[in-house]
Parts: sequence; structure tokens; C-alpha cells
Amino acid sequence: MGGAVLTGVAGGGIGYAWGRGADPAAPADPAAVPAGDPKFRSRPDLRTLPDVTITTAANGAVAGSIFLTPASGAGLWGPLIVDEQGSPVWFRKVPDPATVAIDLKAQTYRDQPVLTWWEGTIGGTGGQGVGQGEFVIADRSYREITRIRAAGTEQADQHDLVITPRNTALFWVYDPIPYDLTALGGPEDGVLHDGLLQEIDIATGRKVFEWRSSDHVGLDESYAPLPVGDSEHLPYDYFHANSVGLAADGNIIVSARHTWAVYKIDRRGGEVRWRIGGKKSDFQVDERTKFSWQHDFRQRRDGSYGLFDNGAGVTKEREYSRGVVFRVDEAAKRTTFVAEYAHPDRLSAPTQGSFRELADGGSFVGWGQMPHFTEHNADGSVRLAGHLPLDNQSYRAYKAEWTGTPSDQPALGLRVEGGNVIVSASWNGATRVARWRARWGTQPGALSGGTVEEARAGFETTLTISGTPEYVVAEALDKSGKVLGSSSAIPVRV
Repeated sequence: MGGAVLTGVAGGGIGYAWGRGADPAAPADPAAVPAGDPKFRSRPDLRTLPDVTITTAANGAVAGSIFLTPASGAGLWGPLIVDEQGSPVWFRKVPDPATVAIDLKAQTYRDQPVLTWWEGTIGGTGGQGVGQGEFVIADRSYREITRIRAAGTEQADQHDLVITPRNTALFWVYDPIPYDLTALGGPEDGVLHDGLLQEIDIATGRKVFEWRSSDHVGLDESYAPLPVGDSEHLPYDYFHANSVGLAADGNIIVSARHTWAVYKIDRRGGEVRWRIGGKKSDFQVDERTKFSWQHDFRQRRDGSYGLFDNGAGVTKEREYSRGVVFRVDEAAKRTTFVAEYAHPDRLSAPTQGSFRELADGGSFVGWGQMPHFTEHNADGSVRLAGHLPLDNQSYRAYKAEWTGTPSDQPALGLRVEGGNVIVSASWNGATRVARWRARWGTQPGALSGGTVEEARAGFETTLTISGTPEYVVAEALDKSGKVLGSSSAIPVRV
């Protein structure tokens, strides 16, 4: 990953914490919220939720929501889902103190749709982000199902999590081990950040597969400089694993940023079946496919492969970053360029980034350190574009269909203005709300004074009640008019 902002936060002496306290998705006590106009009157606790700006409106885009994990030096960190207009759908603040959320995405666990993300702290050397934390799995009601932890004494790294069809989890651990680095000009009593790939049975936590990079990939393949001077005993991050996935044949494919190479690993024995790119490529890589400092290596449905080619990192090798697709001829040992996907502004992202195929053959790109995302047609043209505030970043960005059914109540905010009551209604995570209805009356159990309805308008919808009744309730309706959920009855205070 290598996010400078995140590394700076972790390096500032802020401690690591799991944060098992109150539900961060629950509405805050208004009395505990700082004074001033809130972003959402029904959820004043989301005051610093970053705005997502859509610069190219969806035109022919596939249906779906956009998954982000915004982070900045002073922002509200946590997993965030927005719609194609950039309006929040769901947000959950990461528990304090100083934990970071990374890599929110939709996956399948036990044949059910789930959300997964990573929580922890990020540090590292040379500006390269190394995570210590654990993965969260949540159901469609945003209730936590379980947490995935590394086997042994180390903690899970943030770079990737894949839930497999056998209900196991594949992810990385950055394992610091004593290592003689004199062959590379380093100290004899040096430390190596080894790339440890683990596969864990999610239900039991049992380790079912493990692969260690130093057993298969030499340190002489790295493009990363050794830590020197006062830092020479810090871990040497020679490999920097940043993605893991499954190939169509069931074997494992991984990306290592610091060797400029991607690998296919035998699922049973752990042997490297092939490496593409870097100093010891097993394939002849055509000029248009060559990549460096890359992320997010995946096999696509037609058998081709794609990755996010940063083209920049410790050094700058390309003028702009891109998503690149190429074919692999395993018999002839060569690659063939298929296509590239670039941002209209030719962005260069020195860290982070993602590149994923969509259901219709298009692709979705998260521009990592540059807080942008784009959706592309198969021919590379852009059909949706947007960004977080420019002082933010999101390690990856995805697009997927998601149906959320929160287990809590809708939230309601009231204010009196000009002799009328202005109702602000929202329901964090609800995706089926089509309209909002406000009802009012003289008592919480006798709300027969009248009703007013409005079509849902983004995260928060505003309704106006003529006059000042004693109590108000807000009801969320689906497109057929069925009540999906109701807020508590709130007294009107003039």
C-alpha cells in the first residue's frame, strides 16, 4: 500500500486498539456532538463524513454501489458505501483510538452476501504501509458475524482478503524475521519483512495453508532499497505482497509490489508455477504490458489477467498509472497486451489502487493515493467518475450490487422554522427505501394528526409539517408503500 497519510498517523505514536465498545453505526447522543450546523440533522455524529463528488454522471454504468474506505489526517475513518450520485448509503466509524479501515468490499460467505473490511494500524518503513490488525465480516444487516485473525503471534496485514468457495480466508501477514543482509550491503543482524500468505478456515480459525515468500523468491529480485543509516535495523520490505486471488484453475495468484512481479502459486505444494515481470520473469513480457510498483492482480472471466499498474513508487517508471489487461500464453511463455484504462487526467498514483472487471465487461478503477474512481466501458471510455476530497485517499474502490437491511431504527431530526416543523429522516445502510413519511399527533401512541410524504433524496430526506405538533415519527417506505421501519416518536421542542 504505502499510504503516506496513514503511515504518518500510525507513526505519530498513536496506539493500537480493537475497540469493542458501543455500535459505531448507532446515532450519537446529540448532546455529545460539537455545536454548529451538522451535515445531517438526523445524524449529527457524521459531521465530518467526507463528501464524494461525481464529476462524470453515470451513463450506461452497471447497477451498483461504490465501496470506499476514506482516510485523511483529520478525517472520520471507516468503511463507506455511496450511490452513483455520491450520496452516502452506509458508514461505520472505526472504533477509537486511531484505528483505520481498509478495503471494504462485498463478498460471499456460506452462500450469503457479506461485507468485509480490515481494521488496524498502519506503519512501515520507507513510506510503505504495513498493517497490524484483523478482518471484519458483517451480514446484510451490518451485524458483525466474525473477525478473521492470523494464525500465530503476528497480526493480519491490510492489503487483501479473499473468501474462497470453501469458506476459507486468504490474506497476508508481514512477518519480521532476523536475517543476514550482508550480501545486499546491509547488516549481518538485519531484519527482513517476509511475506507470509495464510489460508484460514473462517469458522474454526484453523490454518489450512501457508506460504512464505523468502522460501521461493530471492532478495536479489527486489527493487526496494535497503534501510540505511540509523534505520538499517528496521525491517527490509523486499517483497511487499499486496494482493491475493484465485486463478481459474484453482491455484493462487499474488502480486508483490517491490519485485514488480506477479506469481502463480501451486495451491497444494506452494511451488511458484510462474512469475511474470520483474528481474526473473518466466515469460517474455511485451512492451505495452510491462508494469511496475503494481497492485490488485486478478484473472478475468475470459481468462486474461488484469492489474493496477502504478508505474510509480520509490521510482517513477511511467507518466501515468493505469489498469492494464493482458493475455498469458503459458505454453509459449509470453504475454500479449489487450487494453489499458487510464484516468482522463492521466493521474499518477505512487501508492495503493485497484482494478476490477464488472459484470458487463467494463472495469472499475480506484486510483489509490489519488482519491478518484472511474468506471469504464470495455473500450476504455469513462462512463462514471468521481472523487473524495483531495486531502483524502481510499486504498481501493469497488463497485457492486448490495442490499442492506439495517437492524436498527431510522434516525430522525426535528427543528422548528417559521412556525413549521422541518423533519430530517435517514436510515444508515438501508438500500430499499423509496419514500419517507412523517406522521404526527398529540401523544407518541396517538399520531393521527396527519401525514406528509416525500421521495427519498439521498442519505437524508427533508419533509415539512405545517404547524407545530407535539410528537413526530418518520417511516421508511419501499417502492410499493410498505413500511420498512419507523423511528421513535420524538417530541417537538419549540
